[in-house]
Formats: sequence, structure tokens, C-alpha cells
Amino acid sequence: MIESWENDMELNTGINKKDRETIASGLSRLLADSYTLYLKTHNYHWNVTGPQFNTLHLMFEGQYTELATAVDEIAERIRALGVKAPGSYSEFSKMTSIEEGNGDETAEEMIRQLAIGQETVVRTAREAFPAADDANDEPTADLLTQRMQIHEKNAWMLRSMLA
Repeated sequence: MIESWENDMELNTGINKKDRETIASGLSRLLADSYTLYLKTHNYHWNVTGPQFNTLHLMFEGQYTELATAVDEIAERIRALGVKAPGSYSEFSKMTSIEEGNGDETAEEMIRQLAIGQETVVRTAREAFPAADDANDEPTADLLTQRMQIHEKNAWMLRSMLA
């Protein structure tokens, strides 16, 4: 459920409340997927083993560090739209499309699972885009475009390690 933030001062940025709530709903799903992928990537960073350990350990660190910044940007955009950002595991677990990992996977399976996760985030961002575009919400459209570009590149790099 989307909870609007309201006080004595009405938010008037040129996007009506219904559109802001629709956009925030899509961003909330993106936030849930991004945070779940962050946790999964961090888990794999800690637990990867094998001949590619150093390479994967560093690659996963770079990816979870970037995701940590991204979740903050996404949540702050939700707040700028006047909506409360979800921020608990229980909220995220209800919205995410990313499957959790347990850290017992082989290095190759970790790579495969993270590539799938990266592509899932791209699809979630792409699904949220039309609402932002229709409302002429350029800041959200820009954020979504950047997220898609980053996750498409990460998915490509991960898939390349499986070739």
C-alpha cells in the first residue's frame, strides 16, 4: 500500500497526487528488487569460493556498493514525490521479484543468479517507466534510465563470465 506524505503544505510540483502515487508504487518495487539484489550480492561476496574467488569477490563488492547508493537514490525519489518509502525486510519481501540466495551456491551458480537478478531489476525499472513518462516526470524517467543502463551492463558482464 502506498502511503502519501501529507502535512499542512500541499506538494505542487506539476504532477498530480494520483500520478505521484502510481510512480512511487513502481519505484517502491524497484527499491525492493534493488535492495534484495544488494543483499544477495553482498551474501555472495562473503561466501564465494573457488579459483575465481578474488575476481568475483571484487566484482561482487563493486556491484553491491553501487546498489547501496542506488537504493538511497530510489528511496529519496519516492520521498520527493510525497510518498513514504518502504524500508523493511517484510515490505521488500512482499514486493520483490528477486529470489534470495543462501551463499551455498557454486561460484558459477552465483554468477548466473546475479545475472538473472540484474535483468530482473532492468525489467522492473522498464515497467515503471511509462507512468513517469506519461506524467512528464523527467527526474524519475532519468533515474529509471540510469538504473536500466547500469543493470544491463552488469548483467552483460556477469553473463560474459559464463561463456
